[in-house]
Amino acid sequence: MTRPVVRFAPSPTGRLHVGNVRTALINWLFSRGQQGKFILRIDDTDLERSTKENEEALKVDLTWLGLTWDDTFNQSDRFASYDAASDRLREMGLLYPCYETADELDVKRKIAQSRGRPPVYDRAALSLTADDRAKLEAEGRKPHWRFKLSGERIEWNDLVRGPQSIDTSSVSDPILIREDGSYLYTLPSVVDDIDAGITHVVRGEDHVTNSGAQIEIFMALGGKAPEMAHTPLLVGADGNALSKRIGSLSMGELRARGYEPMAICSHLAKLGTSDNIEARATLEQLCGEFAFSKIGRAPARFDDADLNSLNGALVHEMPFETVRERLTAIDARAASEAFWLAIRENCTFVADAAGWVETIFGAPAPVVAEEDREFIAGAAAHLPAGDLTSESWSAWTNALKAATGRKGRGLFMPLRKALTGMEHGPDMSALLPLIGREKVLQRLG
Repeated sequence: MTRPVVRFAPSPTGRLHVGNVRTALINWLFSRGQQGKFILRIDDTDLERSTKENEEALKVDLTWLGLTWDDTFNQSDRFASYDAASDRLREMGLLYPCYETADELDVKRKIAQSRGRPPVYDRAALSLTADDRAKLEAEGRKPHWRFKLSGERIEWNDLVRGPQSIDTSSVSDPILIREDGSYLYTLPSVVDDIDAGITHVVRGEDHVTNSGAQIEIFMALGGKAPEMAHTPLLVGADGNALSKRIGSLSMGELRARGYEPMAICSHLAKLGTSDNIEARATLEQLCGEFAFSKIGRAPARFDDADLNSLNGALVHEMPFETVRERLTAIDARAASEAFWLAIRENCTFVADAAGWVETIFGAPAPVVAEEDREFIAGAAAHLPAGDLTSESWSAWTNALKAATGRKGRGLFMPLRKALTGMEHGPDMSALLPLIGREKVLQRLG
């Protein structure tokens, strides 16, 4: 196949969230897996709401995730191209002015629905004469501009949804230009896709109806419509929309909470697919496993528990050198390979190491049950001599077993609770040498 050229087109009116990133990731995995091109298009035609701060933030987020781009451009630099395209459509009689207000259009929709008809725009503006338009403009009305659909059925083979068709007589002619002269998404997107040579448009299924109109605009402007792939939208684990949680699922928030980029990418790449949700160490692995045929039609369920599990799986395998700087920032005492290897399997996030710093090097309160006091008081006498090593725990507990007759949980648990204050945690054979003889004796009382 021809090497694909795809685009991810965020609007810099807010921060990237998991829904945006899933779309970016699917585009990136598909293009990279086929040695194609990934373009970052900044959809900033809304000049009032778009900010450079948000634009830079989304670029930082994508870079953090590893989703680098081959080219980038801003729509705000291309208004001349959109003006030229709209002039061309006017000349062809496919872009026409309409003067109804929002309230008037709402009344028309309600009347149509009350009569059992679909709320499709009635094209009343096409019957206006030049005098009619001049009179309306003299009253202070400014037109919005609609694209005249053919009324034919538009068909395409969607890479996710299979054969699709839109009867353009059943939908309203789309508004391409607002009353204030600003462009809606539809026309600039088509113009950009033609100029950038986009071969595949991969986006959410909420754009399916838009695709029918956009395919007609592609044809009107002499372009070839890209192949389409419309993916199911994300929902929460309960099946409800994520809209109320989007702020807490922004990349900035997830990064601040300590999630690893590959945990997020692994989760979003596998959601809603026939693959198991499992952690992958690199984007290249995800590329090799990606296929549109694996994406199902049901909504993809985003579950925090799955993301936490993936993050923990990655943390458990991280070598010391990968986390050295982060451990040093937590506490200089944590910056040792022995410490990290001892505690990493008990961490969901690298930052969880902070709690183990206190447990190992600090002064946690011993927990000793009344029935274990005599046992703990006598345990010090059997502690192996010299520096404690990874073999000391086994030697110590064997000696205590022989001396007291205790075994199993009745032997190990009182010692763990006395030394760490907890019932669960890292292997005591690894913790004992880190705690050191002096602290062990202090904690035994």
